[in-house]
Amino acid sequence: MQRRKFLTTTLATAATSVLIDAHAETKNDGFIVKKGKNRSGRPTPFMLVNPNDAKISAKDTNGQISMFEYTGTQKIGPPLHLHYDQDEVFYVVEGEYIFQLGETKSVLKAGDTIFLPRNIQHTWIQTSDLGKLIYFLNPAGKMEEFFDEFSKVTGPPDMAAMGKMFQEHGMKLVGPPLTLK
Repeated sequence: MQRRKFLTTTLATAATSVLIDAHAETKNDGFIVKKGKNRSGRPTPFMLVNPNDAKISAKDTNGQISMFEYTGTQKIGPPLHLHYDQDEVFYVVEGEYIFQLGETKSVLKAGDTIFLPRNIQHTWIQTSDLGKLIYFLNPAGKMEEFFDEFSKVTGPPDMAAMGKMFQEHGMKLVGPPLTLK
């Protein structure tokens, strides 16, 4: 029993100190980002198609966290990749998705949450006609810059160029996207 109390106290203290540090380094101004809008004011469609709006910017939190809203109208997802320095948390608001973490695939539906730790390969694909995800990166890293740059690509992305783009933004491209076939 004492070991459990020690572990719980230690974890709670560590989590609290992280929250205090994050709070101390964020801007003091609050803000609202309206439905269908991006914090930057510029659209950054995911895979050149689906809205992927930054709702909380790395600039708002001094790089501590960023939050995105993804609205899926097509059954697509990112290539298999990993983040060197960011953990990701995805919450499924609407629809159904298959997430892959390492070699394990899981079906997530509205209300489900998945934690994707840094340095572990992962990907996902939307399986429903419509879907919506809210996801966070901690620390924020360079995801907004990545999406901004990627949104400027015209035509099907070249895998070698994508690999370089991933690397320049703190990620590693390790395989193709999931398919529904």
